[in-house]
Amino acid sequence: MNIKELNPDSSPQAAFGAHLRTCREERGWKQEDLAAEMEYSSTHISSVETGRKMPTLRFSRSADRALGTGDQFERRWRELKHGVLLEGFPEFAGLEGRATEIRLYEIGIIPGLLQTPDYARILANSAVKRGAITPEQATERVSFLAERQAVLERPRPPMVFVVMDESCVRRSVGGPAVMNAQLDRLIEFAARPNTVLQLAPFDIGERRTFDLPVTLLTLPDRSVACYAEAQTLGRLDRESTSVLPVLTAYHQLQAESVSQAESVEMIQQLRKGTP
Repeated sequence: MNIKELNPDSSPQAAFGAHLRTCREERGWKQEDLAAEMEYSSTHISSVETGRKMPTLRFSRSADRALGTGDQFERRWRELKHGVLLEGFPEFAGLEGRATEIRLYEIGIIPGLLQTPDYARILANSAVKRGAITPEQATERVSFLAERQAVLERPRPPMVFVVMDESCVRRSVGGPAVMNAQLDRLIEFAARPNTVLQLAPFDIGERRTFDLPVTLLTLPDRSVACYAEAQTLGRLDRESTSVLPVLTAYHQLQAESVSQAESVEMIQQLRKGTP
């Protein structure tokens, strides 16, 4: 039988296919065997293995179930689909979707989970104008953000704590109409039973505990992961010795920030156009 040789280094899609073939062969399965377990045709399996067909999220999760590989193929699919994102972010996004508690801090812009589609699109289009990404990648970013925001609407949504630097609500993005709608979204978010929204005012001064955005995820097993990013690099950390001090700093930041009621009042005043 003529077996097509694969070069995993030629592309992320080829690497996915090569890994699928390796896992299948380690079990001693033919393509027909894997196809039966995954409820796909053997032709479909062959097309993914040889890089002729792009895997889907459903396919990747089915492969993980059939081959007992945890979430290996789902993570590879996220890296393949969202290659334009910062390193570490696809894995973080997968954990975010399963988190029971989300704590985040943002500077300068509204956090992604709280952005309106128009606000997100303005930011993505700005990146296109700067030549940082392509129009297709901008569309992908906005679409991916909508997928992430679905975590807030699931039957048992996570508890979400948000601390935003005051600059997030004072920096105008997209003009008055876009910004007013975004401020309305923040007020609606704060009214939910599973959310807490606080602003860290400018006069917090040196008591601000973070200089960069940070997100902390409490997972179903009660472990905590931390994701932080700079301009061109994202880093996901799951080591408790380094994550717990970040969690402590987050609690300290919450204590220094104004209450949710005061934060909403500040946002409402901005919405009305008053300082």
